[in-house]
Amino acid sequence: MSGLPSLRAVLLMAAAAVALTVAGGGVAVVLGDDTSRTARETPRVQALRPAQPERLDRLVPSTAPVNDQRADFGAGGPGVTPTPPHLLAVARGEVSKRTRHALAAIRHVQKVAVADAGTVQVSGTGVNLLAVDPAEFRSWTPKTVADQPAVWSALARGELVAESSAARRLGLVLGAGYQVDGGPRLRLAASAPLGLKGIDGLVSKETGARLGLARGVAVLLHGARPDISQARVRRLLGSGAQVLSLTATPRKPRTTADQPQAGQPQADQPQAGQPRARQTPGPAAAGRPTSYLDLYKQSATRCPGLSWTVLAAIGQVESSHGRNNGPSSAGALGPMQFMPATWKAYGVDGDGDGKADIWSPYDAVPGAANYLCANGAGKGGQKLRKAIWFYNHSWDYVNKVLGIAEAYARAYA
Repeated sequence: MSGLPSLRAVLLMAAAAVALTVAGGGVAVVLGDDTSRTARETPRVQALRPAQPERLDRLVPSTAPVNDQRADFGAGGPGVTPTPPHLLAVARGEVSKRTRHALAAIRHVQKVAVADAGTVQVSGTGVNLLAVDPAEFRSWTPKTVADQPAVWSALARGELVAESSAARRLGLVLGAGYQVDGGPRLRLAASAPLGLKGIDGLVSKETGARLGLARGVAVLLHGARPDISQARVRRLLGSGAQVLSLTATPRKPRTTADQPQAGQPQADQPQAGQPRARQTPGPAAAGRPTSYLDLYKQSATRCPGLSWTVLAAIGQVESSHGRNNGPSSAGALGPMQFMPATWKAYGVDGDGDGKADIWSPYDAVPGAANYLCANGAGKGGQKLRKAIWFYNHSWDYVNKVLGIAEAYARAYA
């Protein structure tokens, strides 16, 4: 997990009274398990020269918007002034109103926010979460994140927003559902560089209450200058509190007051082997990859064992990567050419906009992965060939798809 071991320890202590049950096994991804077949004609396919496959990283998926999320939560715009936190602190118990006022009186401190926090278990893996009010917390994030309506709409719907690095490290898939051990299922609707060291994701306060997160134990502080006294914050929060610096500033020699107590880890210093916090946050991701290459790769993770090259080959054969979306003579629709009845059974909302849209590549490509996986594609060999045959009942089609997939594998090796 991201962050320092000491932070996780404090979160675990803060949430000890509401600790969730640990269960074995890997992180679970919600997948369909129906294996019914399609029933449609074999469409005309376009040839691709295996030696020179199209550059997928230069093709940008495009589709007409099916749901304007600005109407749901609104854009950041001039009304949101980012005031990112300089310090993140975690106390052993709820921070009182009196303590908040004392924190606000520390030199250079301009804003103080208190959030619920804790560590939940997903198949035995600890995930550090903050529970926040999306409207109030928006200004505490980098501008690139504050300006993404999908992030804040996801929180308002009770869904999970992951820290980008945590999502990559844990192999989390946008749009997938994850079962919290002994608790509810969380849908990962977005990921973003939140700039919160040690925190793996955000949920709403309501969802945090359902998860049993500890109330009011996390404190964020923003100041006119980043050098807010960590020693004073520790003293005000009491024994066992952890304080993390979220800004990269030149280190000053420690005074006696700044020295940690005996046995207390130095939480504001990176541990050996731990990467430093990213200085320039990138854009938030809300289920919308910026190229077909990324879209195929992300979608293939829905089916362990399925190569993204198979999805890319089917996308080339069916619509030339969204250039010819039909309807076909048999009535197949969209960039992956689904029959409406098959789409009803296997279509997914891949980008978290609240709708499974057969015309959208962001939904259609993960929907194709879902359908192939239900027919055994992840097992490889003859199972893969049969799954592709289910997609279009022609062995010539199967051979063509696998030949193109092989060409893509060579091109992107």
